[in-house]
Amino acid sequence: AGLLLLLLLHFGSCVFRAGVAPRCESRACNPRMGNLALGRRVLTQTVCGNNGTELYCSYSDPNANLACSAAKCAKCNAGLPLLSHLAGAMSDSSFRHPNTWWQSAEGVESETVQLDLEAEFYFTHLIVVFRSPRPAAMTLERSQDFGRTWKMLQYYAGNCSDTFGLEEGGYGRDGATCTSKYSGAYPCNRGEVIFRTLPKWESLDPFGLEGQQQLRVTNIRIRLLRHQPCPCQAKDLAFAREALPTRHFAIYDLIVKGSCFCNGHAEQCVPAPGYQPIRDPTGAFAVHGKCVCRHNTAGDHCERCAPLYNDRPWQPADGLTGAPHECRKCKCNGHAQSCHFDWSAWRESGQRSGGVCDCLHNTEGRQCQKCKAGFYRDPHRPQTAPDSCKPCNCHPLGSMPFHLADGSSCDPSNGNCICKPGVGGAHCDRCMVGYWGFHEYGCRPCDCAGDCDPFTGDCMFGKLFCTMNYAYVLKVKVLSAHDKGSHAEVEVKVQKVLSQNTKVKIQRGRVTLYPESWTARGCTCPILNPGVEYLVAGHSDRKQGRLLVNMKSFVKPWKASLGRKVLTLLKTDCNW
Repeated sequence: AGLLLLLLLHFGSCVFRAGVAPRCESRACNPRMGNLALGRRVLTQTVCGNNGTELYCSYSDPNANLACSAAKCAKCNAGLPLLSHLAGAMSDSSFRHPNTWWQSAEGVESETVQLDLEAEFYFTHLIVVFRSPRPAAMTLERSQDFGRTWKMLQYYAGNCSDTFGLEEGGYGRDGATCTSKYSGAYPCNRGEVIFRTLPKWESLDPFGLEGQQQLRVTNIRIRLLRHQPCPCQAKDLAFAREALPTRHFAIYDLIVKGSCFCNGHAEQCVPAPGYQPIRDPTGAFAVHGKCVCRHNTAGDHCERCAPLYNDRPWQPADGLTGAPHECRKCKCNGHAQSCHFDWSAWRESGQRSGGVCDCLHNTEGRQCQKCKAGFYRDPHRPQTAPDSCKPCNCHPLGSMPFHLADGSSCDPSNGNCICKPGVGGAHCDRCMVGYWGFHEYGCRPCDCAGDCDPFTGDCMFGKLFCTMNYAYVLKVKVLSAHDKGSHAEVEVKVQKVLSQNTKVKIQRGRVTLYPESWTARGCTCPILNPGVEYLVAGHSDRKQGRLLVNMKSFVKPWKASLGRKVLTLLKTDCNW
């Protein structure tokens, strides 16, 4: 079929040599071409000797001087292997079995030869080798939908105008042309009928849409419409004395040339579902219909991208330039087994990336780069690890939603919880020192100089306060708070020094407090609001000379009564 055939042969030529790269590597490719009928069942309406033994006669080719030999007669019987001429003989190997043929019943006016394929294939050209004289009229049709609809490909007739109402080479309403080239009675044996899917040397991408529309096929149907006698018959004296049984159709070979349909993304095919080979050793050379896909494609015909390779839209390979148009892998950080293509994402990226991962392992985002709401990224695990996203473990009563639109209960970067007022613990699951009544609103401040019972609020003895061995006890007014990135600083005005047991010299006036919870916990607990006066008792960092505030600190809004109770406690019970 001209240039198209050369292209398919080029991309489908078999090369299996050590050290040679696969034909599909970085280029378009196609499985080898062959006879689609080989090893497959061919259907006909009749067969010679189906109802018992029949006599038939035929003429061999005339010699160069057109001198006809006498008719040769024989018997056929479809039930006897040595006398049968079944339809399967058309689809055996023309090289291994050159002298086998199918023959119709005697006296039939018309006949149909049909090849039904189990999948879509490429069909490039047809050769029918007759044992009887070629029909005076016949048609060739193809289906692309498994026989639901048919398209006429070619009309054949000795006289196109009389037979089909078409001029020689003219187009019918169905777009098919008529030719008389293959309808002559000579030769009476081994005459050929040929069809090419495309005109010679037409430049067409076989894997493009137009090429597929012309080449794809699921069924081939040949209608033998009118028998014609061999011209030798008129010269045969035996026929003049007695009519010989020569009114039948007979075909040596049905060659339906084509290949597996793989969109330019495969060099090998395997049997497709529904393939039922005839019992013949030539079946090993059959053209199979399911592609072994390359270029990261998938499907019986490589018609889509493989599950994890949808980062750009699927395309067939280019049969003219050889461009493979490989499918590209999505970037899913190891958290997906598949992805899907999204046109919106493709356009937004400037046509660079359109894959959206189908995330697993409690991840989300186009590339599974985030943990789902309610999960956080474990900083001690690689981002690609299946267990890198851990569930938030914040108590539902003691914690507040993290400040994200998805309502996550913890910081997705480290799992830190945001505790409600007066609540402490790694998971915000208990009251802090000096608070009681764990509830949905948090914990209430103890109305005591020291700690109180966390369940009842009853004041406990001051010994617990004293055992904390605080480095300082101050009355302060919070002036401002500053996020320094790695830590926070709270500027306060010391209004009264109740106790100090630290190398850091504390005097009335401006002092800086360092709340540890800002960086280690992601929130400022205990809360120190600017403009509010507090009683603060805490520890110090002797190496850095800092006054620390953490969840072991005693922080309460200032009350004069509370100050008096703490002073009494410091004088009577605490021995710092």
